[in-house]
Amino acid sequence: MYSFSEQVDRYLTGVLPARDAVLAAMETHAVEAGFPYIGPLVGPLLGMLARAIGAKTVFEMGSGFGFSAVHFARAVPPDGRVICTDGEAGNERVARDYFVKAGVESKIEFRVGDAVTILGEYPGPFDIILMDIDKEGYPAGFRAAWPKVRPGGLFIADNMLWHGEVMTDSQKPTTLAIRELTRLLYSTPDAQTTILPLRDGVAVAMKVGR
Repeated sequence: MYSFSEQVDRYLTGVLPARDAVLAAMETHAVEAGFPYIGPLVGPLLGMLARAIGAKTVFEMGSGFGFSAVHFARAVPPDGRVICTDGEAGNERVARDYFVKAGVESKIEFRVGDAVTILGEYPGPFDIILMDIDKEGYPAGFRAAWPKVRPGGLFIADNMLWHGEVMTDSQKPTTLAIRELTRLLYSTPDAQTTILPLRDGVAVAMKVGR
């Protein structure tokens, strides 16, 4: 079912220009460690979206070892801020090393713990909130995040195609949660949403209105 998308991803990845040493090292780390991450196709998209809306504040719900954060931090201005969250202290240690090598450590705050709980400690609003937490938590994560996205800001979620399982009759909790987030995104009145079939599916919702 998903073979065509995989072929497209391989082609698009193959025509990408060479990444700089830091991003190349992060990609190698992800492959060698078998670490699920947004990958070299989605990373530049995040940076482009941040630049397009003039983002200064970004909150990441699930940062892993910092791959997406590097793209965001490079896109926001010198006084911009990227708040990272992850449940594993080991990921924070790896990420901080990459942040230093990328020269973006001054723009990043990294918190270890539950992303939804940590988000509750910040009043917002944020220009962008990226969600890449455990998939069962996607609906609750969106409900917590959406009020903290500024008008004209973006909510972005990864893995919205979930390896093609959302297109099957799967009743797994992860699949059901992603379907529920999809329903929420398209039924929220002030959300203008699209799901890009890039890699494993990326949802981008802009908060419209005042």
